[in-house]
Amino acid sequence: ILFHVSFPCRYFRWWYKKTRIEKKSAFIDLFCAVPLQQIYGCPLGGIGGGTITRGWRGEFCRWQLNPGIYHYGTVIADQFTVCLRCKGQTVYQQVLSVERPSTLQGWNWGYCGHYAFYHALYPRAWMVYDLPGQNVVLTCRQVSPVIPHDYKDSSLPVAVFIWEVENGRDEDVDVSIMFSMQNGTGTKEDRGGGHWNEPFTFEKEGERVAGVLLHHCTHVNPFTLAISAREKPGTAVTHLTAFNPAGSGREVWQDLLWDGRLDCPAGKSSPTAKGEVTAAAVCASCRVPAKGHRTLEMALAWDMPRVHFGSKEKLHLRRYTRFFGSGGDAAPALSHHALTHYEEWEKKIEAWQKPVLENSQLPSWYKSALFNELYFVTDGGTIWVELPPDCCAEDLRGPAGSGLSHLLPVLREYGRFAYLEGQEYRMYNTYDVHFYASFALVMLWPKLQISLQYDIAVTVVNEDVQHRQYLMCGQTAPVKLKNVVPHDIGDPGDEPWQRVNAYLMHDTADWKDLNLKFVLQVYRDYHLTRDFLYLQDMWPVCKAVMDSEMKFDTDNDGLIENGGFADQTYDAWVVNGASAYCGGLWLAAVCMMCKMAEVLGDTEIQQKYTDILSRGKEAFERLLWNGKYYNYDSSGSDTSSSIMSDQCAGQWFLGACGLDQGEFEVFPKSHVVSALKTIFEKNVMSFAGGTMGAVNGMRPSGVPDTSSVQSNEVWIGVVYALAATMIQEGLVEEAFHTAEGCYRTVWERLGMAFQTPEAYREKKVYRSLAYMRPLSIWSMQLALESRAGQTLAPPHP
Repeated sequence: ILFHVSFPCRYFRWWYKKTRIEKKSAFIDLFCAVPLQQIYGCPLGGIGGGTITRGWRGEFCRWQLNPGIYHYGTVIADQFTVCLRCKGQTVYQQVLSVERPSTLQGWNWGYCGHYAFYHALYPRAWMVYDLPGQNVVLTCRQVSPVIPHDYKDSSLPVAVFIWEVENGRDEDVDVSIMFSMQNGTGTKEDRGGGHWNEPFTFEKEGERVAGVLLHHCTHVNPFTLAISAREKPGTAVTHLTAFNPAGSGREVWQDLLWDGRLDCPAGKSSPTAKGEVTAAAVCASCRVPAKGHRTLEMALAWDMPRVHFGSKEKLHLRRYTRFFGSGGDAAPALSHHALTHYEEWEKKIEAWQKPVLENSQLPSWYKSALFNELYFVTDGGTIWVELPPDCCAEDLRGPAGSGLSHLLPVLREYGRFAYLEGQEYRMYNTYDVHFYASFALVMLWPKLQISLQYDIAVTVVNEDVQHRQYLMCGQTAPVKLKNVVPHDIGDPGDEPWQRVNAYLMHDTADWKDLNLKFVLQVYRDYHLTRDFLYLQDMWPVCKAVMDSEMKFDTDNDGLIENGGFADQTYDAWVVNGASAYCGGLWLAAVCMMCKMAEVLGDTEIQQKYTDILSRGKEAFERLLWNGKYYNYDSSGSDTSSSIMSDQCAGQWFLGACGLDQGEFEVFPKSHVVSALKTIFEKNVMSFAGGTMGAVNGMRPSGVPDTSSVQSNEVWIGVVYALAATMIQEGLVEEAFHTAEGCYRTVWERLGMAFQTPEAYREKKVYRSLAYMRPLSIWSMQLALESRAGQTLAPPHP
């Protein structure tokens, strides 16, 4: 990355101290990027309880059980194996994996991938195995409880695997599916000693589930894995409590081969010795009649109820403990709940997705992108925790807090929610980026968006005057100033919520976009939820951050100016003077202040911001409009006339709130449409043959702006936001063409499924895998629904 000349030295000194001396992870590690593996499929688990990602070839390969901390690695013992028996003889037994590993060599590996198919539509996935030569087809349907407007089951750390077995033979077949799992996540802790397994059964309301618990007994954040199957008439469930996954596995294989069952030893396994690793297996078996069909249901649950972040200062209870307890003994009940409720989850998922999937006017790629990009809501290092029971409003508000009368009730009812900027950029709730991604939350889990906003509001009114050095400029400044929106609410390696602004690159107190993005989200949230109490609580905070922002209007023309450095979300792209991006956000926020003041009956503030808006609109048009689009900035530099793909970000939010016409028209409609058409012509169609979305910056001559690393990139989340703005303005065909370029580049050409990066360039360069911003695709859906006259009705209070 191109930064100030002394930045590499400062960053290296800081990185060396952090990673080599303190033995901690860097919040952004520029030296050790996560390598691209084109293997990922749909992650498992609900929101905030940790995630386990399966690859599209069925492997268990990406782990996030410790909050915000990722381990990338396939655990080879974690497999499904099929056994077919006819007339009392095993005729086929196969691990359903294309791997040929060096361990467990007593198993039959190397399934031919030609006979397997994968489909994903988050939060579900389907794996089809047409068993070669057997005339038997297995379909494994994978379901996680990710259900809009559900704040209970959506928090559960579980996934269900429904195995549909179709027997094309003229004779009955006994079919067994064995699910094996290592005790751990494939890290060195698996060999730390003291781990043990035990069989369990759990019966409730006539439904019985059986399996094995794998107790992973680490000093920090211990957890239990549970593999299980549902017992029902005609289905037998057997288990093997412990085996050595580092050995040949021959005893397990022969046990299954003998009769299609496992031995079911009673009692617990012995705790592992240091250096040892252990695994377990559960097997579901049934007879499938000739030309018939049967179903086997299996589940994976993980119970890490009490978590510490890296600092180990505070104990946090995950959201699901509200329903299943925090004693660390919930895995059997979680397994039972999953296996007896997944059908209800699927009905709700289908009801939610059906209107999109059945809309023949929407292209197939869009349907895939819309739902599959939602993986990041759970797999963004996401954490969802309860407030401590003894917590009071004063504890939350901090020393400077007052007001926010519904802070405690909201957080007590819905908990605290946080997700990372990206799996490689480890900062929670990075606010300049959440601005884009927040559409997914406010449309699908609006209470989580409102909870997150309350947390930001609390942080706004408090300060942290401790000084530190910033890596980009080398200057020291306070961690957090009062009445300024924070960049993020902390690093999972430290103590989020307690210590904010893990971002050390810039002093973001001087950023121009953060305060504005808070105001824009407050009104947008109110517009979509009609939560008047929320609006009332946020109003004083909006006034405070806008007052704080006023200092950036240095010439009192009603328009803020940028400071001659990268002082906004494009944190390596210098901007000076009035700018299309920050100036547009400013005017949109001023407009929303007028609207909120009107709703709340605050005539004095309404008049104040109406006057500012009048002056600011005139200055914005005079300084930036060039007849076709808004210039990047007003500095008169060599690149100030660049065409920025994100120049209409303010209009995007205004349109999403219905504030883009009549008395609230901030930007002349003809100018907005002209700017969008110019972006489509230059940034989209003149870049990579129109097949890779919109490049951030384009020169009027039709070549990318190479003045910064970021001007020369495509940001997927920005492109989805741009497409939403185009839809709002009636440029629907252009919108879909623009967004399609990103989807096909990421999900097809680059093989980055379920790890959409922040950015890529035209050739061979990408940055920051598995990133938050692309959740902005949900703003496209909002724009489409608004155009169709189906704007989301606010839920009943």
